[in-house]
Amino acid sequence: MTSPLRVGIVGASGYGGGELLRLLLQHPKVEVALATSNKFAGKNVRAAHPNLRGVDLTFATHDAAETTDLDALFLAGPHGTSAPKIRAYLKTARRVFDLAADHRLADASQYPRFYEGWTHPDPELLSERVYGIAEFHREKIRSARLVAGAGCIATSAAFALRPLARRGLIDPDHVVVDSKIGSSAAGAEHSPGSHHPERSGAVRPYSPAGHRHTAEIQQETGVKVSLSAHAVELVRGILSTCHVWLKEDLDEKAIWKVFREDYGAEPMVQIVKERSGLYRLPEPKLVIGTNNVAVGFERDPLSKRLVVLSAIDNLVRGTAGAAVQNMNVAFGYPETEGLPRFALHP
Repeated sequence: MTSPLRVGIVGASGYGGGELLRLLLQHPKVEVALATSNKFAGKNVRAAHPNLRGVDLTFATHDAAETTDLDALFLAGPHGTSAPKIRAYLKTARRVFDLAADHRLADASQYPRFYEGWTHPDPELLSERVYGIAEFHREKIRSARLVAGAGCIATSAAFALRPLARRGLIDPDHVVVDSKIGSSAAGAEHSPGSHHPERSGAVRPYSPAGHRHTAEIQQETGVKVSLSAHAVELVRGILSTCHVWLKEDLDEKAIWKVFREDYGAEPMVQIVKERSGLYRLPEPKLVIGTNNVAVGFERDPLSKRLVVLSAIDNLVRGTAGAAVQNMNVAFGYPETEGLPRFALHP
């Protein structure tokens, strides 16, 4: 019997870190050896995550990750916190999975544009990192030392657009993505925008243009994207509604074939397009708590417009679950290992 993987989480007290703990503590091939939080150092993990009552694990300070020997280290801190220390982390862990935005973009020159003037401190390392959507980059992830977790909105939109874009079936200069996202995507630290009286009942366009995930979607699809993001009254979940214009007048049968070719054999991608019923198309509610991606489409009979929809749980597939999936790929485990298969309903 092989020994379990020793894994650690830097920034384990936030929503992403807590979701990682929830998943990794139940993973049959894993031992959580380290969970860090400067704010909660010395306290049991239930101090930040009451859903983890009964777990015998205490938060350490962040610097413990630079001296603890691990098989895998997950970085769940805010943007800008992982890149300055990434070389040290790569010395203490065999594989590093960065959930922050610090290594998502292959082109260092894009960071100042999309991340408010931030300049990457170690651009040479970007050529080594692999973008962390396993369905797109599975073979590279198997041997990567550093895997960059994809942004949550970028994940949902890329799954919707990539099959069409990579075949050259859509106008690459006219792609519109409208994403609606739950409040947990804003993180555990409260803000005026997450205050309940302001959030409740709202559909707030918090980023009508210029959202930073635009760069990732364009990187992974090769098309020019116009992205708008709205905060809606959900805790978890993203629904991305993508409007594309077909170069040819493809019928639904041909479009079905495209998505089946790419996703038909993928265990965590569902093609959702029913003829009847309440949930005929992707709905975030039906993927909550899972690493599943639901993708569907509707052909506009009045034009060459195709509407492609994608639903994910932003904390699982959009953050922690994707990182666990990437770890499974990197260490040769089944990709679904330790990841819940079915969502709760109702």
